[in-house]
Amino acid sequence: MSLLPTFPPALLALADGTVFRGYAIGAEGSSTGEVVFNTAMTGYQEILTDPSYCRQIVTLTYPHIGNTGCNAEDFESRANFAAGLVIRELPVQASNWRMGQTLPEYLKEHGIVAIAGIDTRKLTRLLREKGAQAGCVMAGANLDEAAALAQARAFPGLAGMDLAKVVSADQPYAWSEGEWDLKAGYRPVEKRPFKVVAYDFGVKRNILRMLASRGCDVEVVPAQTPAKDVLARQPDGVFLSNGPGDPEPCDYAIQAIQEVLAAKVPTFGICLGHQLLALASGAKTVKMKFGHHGANHPVKDLETGQVLITSQNHGFAVDQATLPANLKATHVSLFDGSLQGVSRTDVPAFSFQGHPEASPGPHDLAYLFDRFIRLMQDKKAENA
Repeated sequence: MSLLPTFPPALLALADGTVFRGYAIGAEGSSTGEVVFNTAMTGYQEILTDPSYCRQIVTLTYPHIGNTGCNAEDFESRANFAAGLVIRELPVQASNWRMGQTLPEYLKEHGIVAIAGIDTRKLTRLLREKGAQAGCVMAGANLDEAAALAQARAFPGLAGMDLAKVVSADQPYAWSEGEWDLKAGYRPVEKRPFKVVAYDFGVKRNILRMLASRGCDVEVVPAQTPAKDVLARQPDGVFLSNGPGDPEPCDYAIQAIQEVLAAKVPTFGICLGHQLLALASGAKTVKMKFGHHGANHPVKDLETGQVLITSQNHGFAVDQATLPANLKATHVSLFDGSLQGVSRTDVPAFSFQGHPEASPGPHDLAYLFDRFIRLMQDKKAENA
């Protein structure tokens, strides 16, 4: 008698006709989305709850996923937004002092369709060669390969898809929780002298924590909040969050950002917020072949020459060739040379394509939050 758990069968069908078969480790059913690969070794719970992964099926390239289980603290948003999960191997036993449940238990509880036992190296090579693929992950006793292929081919892709307003909060809310502490966990920050309005295009909680820990009294507002409502709050700064989908259809956000910039309010953007800041300044964005997803991406700071290891999660990028005179490139990827950061030359605004808040990943770029604080300090001194 085997002591190993048994799992139902599962398959992953790609729009190009490729089918991978494995076993189901999550909810039964099917889910479609854009299949991408992430090279992070851990942080799967943060990845699943990152709104930037909305409508994406995430393949984790590290071979063993689930070693540390899941817990009640590592949520990056109010829900799980990833469309599905693909891994090579599920460990027989999970163990960690913070663990509350195993990865399969977590996936089933939250209705996430997931497959294990496939050749993720082969899948990753395919995605690198052909680009991100529409796919369908199907799990359960009654698999229908033809139906899975049909669902994969029916997925329209992320280009032209505005998902920021889908994942955004529908009401404003305040945020005061600071960064995680080994002894106390998460706790409120008392002294917060800077009033910051954060646009929620799919914001991660660790971004808000890093702002609060640096003295920001944060109010999060929905993605479609007009600029006049934000400016009426008289913020010291405006933050433009990360988020999923194509930035170009987000005309409501582009218009609002243009008005915020015209008011010369210090502004900081991350990920989708970076792309929207660039679009609002006159640049263009492009869909990448397979994007950047991982926690080990080297980026060069063009101002200091320093090389930094960053967390990345994006399928679109700002086209450096289209930068107008008022935008200066500040960071570039050392993997493919793509633009990673910009700064406005005429107003106090800058942005970064990757994730300086990590979660998961390195904190090499945390100094960008300090730069935002300095911009607000300078503006306050100017107005004093």
